[in-house]
Amino acid sequence: MDGKARERVELKNDGEALPLLGKFDEHLSLVEESFSESRVIPQGEQLILEGPPEQVERLSLLFEDLLRLVRKGHYITSREFEYALRMARRGELESLEDIFSDLILVTSRGKQIRPKTFGQKEYVEAMRHHDMVLGIGPAGTGKTYLALSMAIHALKNQQVQRIILTRPAVEAGEHLGFLPGDFQEKVDPYLRPLYDGLFDLLGLEAFHKYKEKGTIEVAPLAYMRGRTLDDSYIILDEAQNTTSEQMKMFLTRLGFGSRVVITGDITQVDLPQGKYSGLKEAAYVLKGIDKIGIIYLTENDVVRHPLVQEIIRAYEESSSKKGS
Repeated sequence: MDGKARERVELKNDGEALPLLGKFDEHLSLVEESFSESRVIPQGEQLILEGPPEQVERLSLLFEDLLRLVRKGHYITSREFEYALRMARRGELESLEDIFSDLILVTSRGKQIRPKTFGQKEYVEAMRHHDMVLGIGPAGTGKTYLALSMAIHALKNQQVQRIILTRPAVEAGEHLGFLPGDFQEKVDPYLRPLYDGLFDLLGLEAFHKYKEKGTIEVAPLAYMRGRTLDDSYIILDEAQNTTSEQMKMFLTRLGFGSRVVITGDITQVDLPQGKYSGLKEAAYVLKGIDKIGIIYLTENDVVRHPLVQEIIRAYEESSSKKGS
């Protein structure tokens, strides 16, 4: 067979083919892009895999793993399939089932929230097993969204009594008095991304109910000063824009029965020149403390439009060239 291999993946019925192949067989084109010398041929209740032996072996493992997930009721999205292909190319499929079968939360609209990459799975596990976690990585890696999901899960399971979400209002220098409107109108533009995530996860009605009862609090970082936060799930977002002093102030707010997640992208610091990022400093200072989890996500964990991953990679390559 001119060095070609041939394997079969047996299906129980035609219905199992759709989540594996995607709508209009869109997953087949992704296979051709990643494994250009191989082919996947749907044939009744079988998938025929043909190509170089190493590629066919990896594709066979890929489809068998995905088939197990399908039989557990998991529908494979195109983004998940694309990530699984990347894992197959790197020979890292052994963790695929653990990642995609880890259900964190079901939203009000029935959307299932799960980690979608190895890095995200590591991040979720860190949040499960540490009272404090630093999640550092580029845009689109799910840092804030997964932290919000874990916070809501903890609240619904009565592991905490409230959720506190905060961000540094860098553009206003934390001095919001000159802006028009009442307190909430002043700070809302800076906190909008947190609201968007909560609306998506909880639904508008449930969010407002929690907020009115004080179960969920969203406030700028300056309003954390002087407080001790017990029995709370506290998320500090955009932490790369904290100063060293602000970060130390925030870290010492931790009370009994509370958990803290700090998220940020250390490549996107908006502080005035001469100010050092509190997140960068915290990642260095706290790295020796076992009870604190520090997780670095990369462009491989981006789950937005595939183009976002390419943009991040291009900027990182440009930065490394400038630095050399």
